[in-house]
Amino acid sequence: MPATWRTDACTASRQWPQTTSATRTVAVPTNVRGVAGSTAVSSVVRSGDVVEPRRAAAGSAPVKPPGSPCDRTRRARRSALGSRPVIAGRDAERAALRAVLDAARAGHGGAALVRGEPGAGKSALLADAVAAADGMRVLRVRGVESEAPLAFAALHRLLRPLRDGVEALPARQARALRAALGESDEDGAAPADRFLVYLAVLTLLSDAAAARPTLVAVDDAHWLDDASREAVLFVGRRVEGEHLAVLLAARDGTLTEPDLPLVVAGGLDRDAAAALLAAATGADVPGTVVERLHARTGGNALALVELAAALDRDVLTGLRPLPSELPLTGGVESAFLGRYRALDAHARWVVLVAAADDSGDAEVVRDAARLLGADDAAVDAARRSGLVTVAGAHVDVRHPLVRSAVYADATAAERRRTHAALAEVLHRPQDADRRAWHRAAAAERPDEDVVGALEAAAVRSAAAGGHEAASATWERAAELSAAPDARARRLHRAAAAAWTAGRPDRAGVLADAALLTGDDPLVRADAALLRARVEWNTGSVQVAHRRLVESARAVAPHDADRARVAAMFAASLEATSHVEPDPEVLRFASGPTTADGRCVAEVLRAFVALAGQDWGTAVPAVRRAAELAATARLDLEGLLPNLALVALHVGQDDVALRLHERLLAEARDVGALPLVVYALTRRGAVDVVTGRWDQLAAGAQEALHLATATGRPALTAMPQAWLALVAALRGDEDAADRLAALEHAVAAGPMGTTEASVRGQLGWVRAVLADSPAAALHHWAQMGHGFAERLVVVDRVEAAVHAGRPDLARRWVTDVAQFAQGTDAAWAVAAAEHGRALLAPPDEAEEHFRRALDAHASSTRRVDEARTRLAYGEWLRRARRRVDARPHLRAALHTFDDLGARRWAQRAAQELRASGEQLRRRDTAAAPTAALTPAERQVAALTARGLPTRQVAAQLFVSPRTVDFHLRNVFAKLGVTSRAELAHVLPDLAP
Repeated sequence: MPATWRTDACTASRQWPQTTSATRTVAVPTNVRGVAGSTAVSSVVRSGDVVEPRRAAAGSAPVKPPGSPCDRTRRARRSALGSRPVIAGRDAERAALRAVLDAARAGHGGAALVRGEPGAGKSALLADAVAAADGMRVLRVRGVESEAPLAFAALHRLLRPLRDGVEALPARQARALRAALGESDEDGAAPADRFLVYLAVLTLLSDAAAARPTLVAVDDAHWLDDASREAVLFVGRRVEGEHLAVLLAARDGTLTEPDLPLVVAGGLDRDAAAALLAAATGADVPGTVVERLHARTGGNALALVELAAALDRDVLTGLRPLPSELPLTGGVESAFLGRYRALDAHARWVVLVAAADDSGDAEVVRDAARLLGADDAAVDAARRSGLVTVAGAHVDVRHPLVRSAVYADATAAERRRTHAALAEVLHRPQDADRRAWHRAAAAERPDEDVVGALEAAAVRSAAAGGHEAASATWERAAELSAAPDARARRLHRAAAAAWTAGRPDRAGVLADAALLTGDDPLVRADAALLRARVEWNTGSVQVAHRRLVESARAVAPHDADRARVAAMFAASLEATSHVEPDPEVLRFASGPTTADGRCVAEVLRAFVALAGQDWGTAVPAVRRAAELAATARLDLEGLLPNLALVALHVGQDDVALRLHERLLAEARDVGALPLVVYALTRRGAVDVVTGRWDQLAAGAQEALHLATATGRPALTAMPQAWLALVAALRGDEDAADRLAALEHAVAAGPMGTTEASVRGQLGWVRAVLADSPAAALHHWAQMGHGFAERLVVVDRVEAAVHAGRPDLARRWVTDVAQFAQGTDAAWAVAAAEHGRALLAPPDEAEEHFRRALDAHASSTRRVDEARTRLAYGEWLRRARRRVDARPHLRAALHTFDDLGARRWAQRAAQELRASGEQLRRRDTAAAPTAALTPAERQVAALTARGLPTRQVAAQLFVSPRTVDFHLRNVFAKLGVTSRAELAHVLPDLAP
């Protein structure tokens, strides 16, 4: 059986598409509302819709045929509850959800995830919250497993009531959202980036909530298609300051990292079970009966309700003993399956079609069932069984477990016939993807016609930003491909889509499958590069390096450009990780004929030289590559970040800053959030040494927010490291707390390729916060990453000198001096001379200080310059040359005040007073932005550049209301009343 289909008793892991259901009035069940998930409503609720009570679908005994007298008695028993809503034992859970609603009404925003086992009552809790959402617009959707291959299918249903608001979105967001929802009529439009879609959803919901407090309620969130689920989670993580509530319900073991407050729907206790059984039967149930049923079900609400429907009243009231084997011995699914098997063949076809399609479109289900021989009488019989509900144009199964039980019970031939019938009745153009999946499910053997339809569906999904769906579709197309090379090509495309979707494990499996399947050298090279990318991010750098070198050798006779790119990545690993260099890598740099190829070759040469600490070769190569970058195509995931990275490592601050700003701008432009995070965090290495601490803090805060909002915990460590470092350098009160948070993030891991850098930053923070030179030296000495060591060379040397370890200081000075000689980097020359001054005898120190200051004049590292002026001023004062010391101490104090570096500023001020200078108040005034949070600094910076609110929101991937919230705080803290005043107060803040 193809891997696409799983037929165990749980469910099918990927099944088939469904059509969207129409918006309709919500019917809130009144028999045991809020207890069992069997009464869930899967509609979208529009603003102004009426919330009406209705009875839940009747449940019949698993061994009695539908319509039997006993069955009718049980239905009557359940209907007798009328309008008496009962929620047993859920006071705490209900209160938690109502608190979320209250927060949204107050404009604070709120979100929560309800999690529990199947049948625990998650759906009922959600329905209860919907019923309590007085005065709120309610948007509701239910996840459907069969929609997994359809990108943004659930989102399409959720946002249907807000369709008119799309036109008011910023143009790029509106285009992306229309493309994601399949409503774009632009031919040849560029693929929509999923994160731009997420931002559009956030803006749309924010706008709706501004007009009226809004509740987004998502049931069975674990079965949403991946793109829709990520979009909803993106919004749920960003509701602060909004009149918006987001509630989700999901099964245990799913959505394990949602970063949302959790409400656990556990098993009911005995008293709650007794109350539920009494409500379900309309009579008091003896304690002995309650205890046995509670023990048998573990307090599962749905199981208790089903037992109440399946057992005779005399048994439930204790007049007759309980049977030795209860009807649910095989689980709740067995009860549903018993009803299904009791139906006649035609009615079973109706239920199977509903389970296979689950579109909510009654016409589709009826037409497909007719092709299988079912008539209207069969539809009625299916409805009377309680397994299927029909309301006007909408059809649904009673509970998700009905779907899994019925589909698993069908034979392979029955499933194929069902899918073939559904494919035949889906005629509309918008059903093309669903039709393709049904055809694929009906196929017994390779079929190129079906493969063509799947390929078209995959392209459409990718264009809409639905990369998970595209991956699944390409994979299914590969399974139905006869030719090995064609299968390998489609597997590689599936792997690439999985990687883009942020599913590295799946991408690795699919890339391996492609490598094992085909012989086409170009496809194999592409798959090998992708497999190596997965490996160096999630596994072994050494294994990734070996894969890259082997791939370069294999593809070189067929495509020199592909070989050169693979070699470039291999060389980057050699230069930045603990990997033994391969001397053969450099040979792939020869022979490029295009600007792209020449740029790759220069980056390759630079990395090879960097690995061998051949600075004299590395720096010119970086400079040549930077010149070629003006005309070369620098792809966002390959050449551009690698060129920016090698420029950082060889200390070319100007090139590194320019390239990271370019990467950041291009990533923002296409909405590529992971690359925005990458650019902001890597740029931090330049920001920290050049004194762009406001930009560093704001960028790190943004990166942390984006990594958290998009569910990428591995990307949160480096932003936390920069925030902790800025807090430590500035002497902020929360520095210790930020250090603790960073230590927790490092311990939690994994951090991928950022691990070495983050551990170096952790040591840096610990050293800055150390209470003695010896303690600081302990942390400085443990830093073993050459790049990080060069960032802190002045700190390390000063700590070693003050701790009485001149031997370490001399070694570190020698290292940076060698780097300076090879790179001719002015900042490195200055650092070496600064260290020599600290180690020199009194009659030689001044000359080294002067040389250091001369070198600083050609460097942008203003922090190190201020440190040198402070050290020189201290030396002059101690030499009783107080007048000579004052200009240097004054300049250092001015820089430290501008940076907000309180500890160094206090030290400089103390030295300046000791030199006899009377400090005026303005000399120690804090920078204007000192009172701003990092998020406020980022908003202020972009606003000061003249960007309107919606453009600021788009740049920062937040809603316009969030921007307004931060801007109001900025105005209040800075005492300004207009954007023009803000630009005047903060002329240098904009990045």
